[in-house]
Amino acid sequence: MLQRTYKIGEVASLTGLKPFVLRFWETEFPQLAPVRTKKGQRLYTDEHLDLVTRIKALLYEEKLTIDGARRRLADAGRDVSVLRQVYDELKAIRCLLDDPPVT
Repeated sequence: MLQRTYKIGEVASLTGLKPFVLRFWETEFPQLAPVRTKKGQRLYTDEHLDLVTRIKALLYEEKLTIDGARRRLADAGRDVSVLRQVYDELKAIRCLLDDPPVT
């Protein structure tokens, strides 16, 4: 299935931001890296659109600095990996409890 992509002008319209702000955020947030066409045009995915919305909320609503927003996004990524690790460990424990070893 093809993923929906948006040009920078579309993202700007959808988010209420100026294109130059989006280009600047690309330099400040490593997670925001739209795909480039052969001609250099930026193509944003739905995930990028969600990330732009999250960054906008962190900066404009929560009044974080760019550095603070960058740290918050990095911490959110770590939280997910920790939750995944806990889930995997609990799943392994459940398997042990459901099928105890024969002695």
